[in-house]
Amino acid sequence: MPKGTGKLIAQNRKARHDYTILETFEAGIVLQGTEIKSIRAGRINLKDGYATIRNGELYLQNVHISPYEQGNQFNHDPVRTRKLLLHKKQIMKLVGELKTSGNTLVPLKVYIKDGYAKVLIGLAKGKKSYDKRETLKRKAQQREIDRAIKAR
Repeated sequence: MPKGTGKLIAQNRKARHDYTILETFEAGIVLQGTEIKSIRAGRINLKDGYATIRNGELYLQNVHISPYEQGNQFNHDPVRTRKLLLHKKQIMKLVGELKTSGNTLVPLKVYIKDGYAKVLIGLAKGKKSYDKRETLKRKAQQREIDRAIKAR
């Protein structure tokens, strides 16, 4: 299966607006207790999330997974730092890429694949405001072209 395929749970649309995505990586998420039930229910927010590398391991931060309603005392902190599972070679490649100024790691989407929660991490470079305007202009022009073709 190609990267990013499976049952889509959440998507970070703002990331593609704010960043130019250079490369994507599929990573597993280390979850505790009832977090997978909340994810399957779609109660996850990627908006302010980002990934960091510490001690040769990849961590997902600021991603909010709401507590499971029927979870009582087994629920966990909604915004705790979660470990991501990637191959060592991929992490070393990311370490080298992150040393380049302006590069960061952002979660693009979360999906269920073969029963496991996966996150698509994007190696991204921040866009300037004029780049964002240019992208919006290009999208609007393409939409008008598509409408004109469809009208014929």
